[in-house]
Amino acid sequence: MAQQQQQQQNQQQALGRSPTFLVGTAQQRVNLQEFKRNDQHLSEDYRKNKPLCFSARGYQKTHPRKAERGHHRDADVTLCSPICLGVADGVSQIEDFGIDSSALPRELMAQCEELAMDQLLPDAKGLDLTQGGGYQGPVSLMREAYENTEALGSTTAILALLDNSTQIHGKLHPMIAILSIGDCELLILRRLRGRGSPLQAIFHTEMQRIGGHAQQPIQIARVDDRIDPDFDEACAIEVIERGSAAHYVSCYEGDILILGSDGVFDNMFLDEAVALANEMIPPIYGGQFVPTHPGVLEQVATRIVMECHSKTQCRADGRFPDTPIGKGGKVDDTSCVVGEAVEWTESHSEAWSTVQRQRQFRKIFHCGGMFDGCCKEEDDGEESEYEVEFQGQAREFSSFNERAPNGYHSAGYPEAYQNTEHDRCSIL
Repeated sequence: MAQQQQQQQNQQQALGRSPTFLVGTAQQRVNLQEFKRNDQHLSEDYRKNKPLCFSARGYQKTHPRKAERGHHRDADVTLCSPICLGVADGVSQIEDFGIDSSALPRELMAQCEELAMDQLLPDAKGLDLTQGGGYQGPVSLMREAYENTEALGSTTAILALLDNSTQIHGKLHPMIAILSIGDCELLILRRLRGRGSPLQAIFHTEMQRIGGHAQQPIQIARVDDRIDPDFDEACAIEVIERGSAAHYVSCYEGDILILGSDGVFDNMFLDEAVALANEMIPPIYGGQFVPTHPGVLEQVATRIVMECHSKTQCRADGRFPDTPIGKGGKVDDTSCVVGEAVEWTESHSEAWSTVQRQRQFRKIFHCGGMFDGCCKEEDDGEESEYEVEFQGQAREFSSFNERAPNGYHSAGYPEAYQNTEHDRCSIL
C-alpha cells in the first residue's frame, strides 16, 4: 500500500499539480458563510445595481495679476448638475475684436446641462435607452449642444456625464462618459482598498494642444468676418467629432472627480491634487457610505484654485515653486469643479420633476412664449428666472455658473441645507 501511494505521489508531481483533498460538510458550511460575508462586503462597498448621480461644487477666481489690470472679463464657466459636470475656458483674446469671451462657453455649458438632464435622467431602476433616440454618447451630445448655441467666441471644454444605462450580467453598472476638447482636464480618485483606504488616482485625461504649445489648445469656435472671413461651422463640428478625446470609466459610489481649466493642471501636479483631496476628504471607517458634505467639496475646489495661484508667486527664498509647466507656473484665470458620485434617490427625482415643471411654466409665459408682450428688463437684484423655493428639505440642482459666488452646488446631497439661506433650487 505504501508503495502504491508513493507511486501516486510521483505521478502527481510529474503532472505538476497538487492533489485535491476532500472537504467535509462542516468545513464547507464555514467556507460558504465566509464567502457570503465577503460577497456582502464587496456589494456594500461597490453596489453596481443602483443609479448614481453627482454631488458637486465649483469655484473659480480671476488671477490677481489679471484683475489688477482692470476691464478683464473672466471667461471661465463651471457646470455642476446631477448628471453632468463641466468646465469651459473661453479664449480671452477674442475680446480684442469686441466679442464677449464668456458668451460661447456660457451658452455651451447651459446646453450641455439641458441635453444631459433631458437624455440621461435616471429612475430607481436606472436608464433605459433601448428604444433608440435620445442619448448617443458624449460626442453627439456636445455636437448638439454646440449647434444649439448662437454666441460668437472660442472655448476649450471638459465634460463628465453620468450614464446609468449600462448593464453587466443584467445588473446596472454606471459609467462616466468623458469628453475633452483642449487643455481642460479631469482627474478621478477612488478608494481602491475599501472605504478606510486613501483616495488614489485611477484616471486622468491629457491636454490636447497643437504641437504641444501651451497657448494653442484645440478649441470649439464660432467667429465672424472680423476674425476669420473663411470660418465655417463645419470646422467646429469636425473638432468635436474628430479632435475630441472621449473616454468611458466605470463609476462607483464615493468616486471623486476633479475637473479644472488649464490654470489648475498647468500649476498643480497630480500627486498634489490627490494629497489635498485626502487631507480634506478623509476615509470613513466602518458603517455605510456617507456622502461628503457639499460645503467640503467647495472647500476642496477653492483650495485647489488658491494653491494654483500661489504657485505663480515668488517664495521667501527668492525662488518660484515647481509646476508641471515650469517654475513659476502660469498666470491664468482658474476654475475647478469637485464632484462625488452618490446614489440617485427618489428625492432627486421629485426635486428635478419640480424644476422641469417650473421650466415649462416659465417657457409658456416668458418672452417668446404665449405672451410675447410681457418682455421687460429684469432688475439685477431680483432672483434668477429659474429659482424655485422648496418647503422642508433642500433639493438643490444648481447648474452652471460663470462667476466666483457659486451658490449651492449639490446634486446628491438633498438634505444638506435644510432651513438655511441655501434652501432653494437654482437653475440659472
